[in-house]
Amino acid sequence: MDLTTTAATSAQPTGFTAWVIGVMETLGGPGAGMIIALENLFPPIPSELILPLAGFTASRGDMSLLGAILWTTLGSLVGALALYWLGAKLGRERTRAIAAKLPLVKLSDVDKTEAWFAKHGVKAVFFGRMIPLFRSFISLPAGVEQMRLSTFALFTTLGSLIWNTIFVFAGYLLGQHWYLVEQYAGLLSRAVLITSVLTVVVFVALRIRNNRRDQAIAEAPTVQFARVQADHPTEEIRRIR
Repeated sequence: MDLTTTAATSAQPTGFTAWVIGVMETLGGPGAGMIIALENLFPPIPSELILPLAGFTASRGDMSLLGAILWTTLGSLVGALALYWLGAKLGRERTRAIAAKLPLVKLSDVDKTEAWFAKHGVKAVFFGRMIPLFRSFISLPAGVEQMRLSTFALFTTLGSLIWNTIFVFAGYLLGQHWYLVEQYAGLLSRAVLITSVLTVVVFVALRIRNNRRDQAIAEAPTVQFARVQADHPTEEIRRIR
């Protein structure tokens, strides 16, 4: 068996991939939108896999390319709105209460995050829709901080439209070789994951070091000075000397 045959065989959809294609073949664009909405709610389901499959399904004539892009973008918006609503229900005070109970997390961290989101919230939502792993999570702080719903919906739609178009169109062009998109996109996902893990490790290490330093300062003995009598301060100072 040559390399071409091996590649073709390995590209045959099985398991979850076959299920996704089956749903899209049966329901067309709405099926693609439904799966993408679920991907937003359950981030372990990778959009980098589903979107090229939508393009691949479109290339076989089971739905149009434009329909695949529009329906997956609508699904992204629906899933994002569900998480936005969850963040809004959770609210600022509950978020602060939860953060206060978390180890190594200070309320000052929450305050800084709130200030950052107030300043960069629109850009965070727009670009966050194009970053693996953060695509879903960015909707939660938007809800917690009560970002205007129309603004959130607009920039979520724009960011999702760009991301979805790239991956759906790539799957459409590659056809049977759609899996190449997922392979290369997987490298990006792993890079983001590794960067996120390293960031968390550095944060924890620095926070533990700072906590130990603060504790050592708090426990250090302080120098006790003699109390000066108010009636004769000059004589008391001389006596101390």
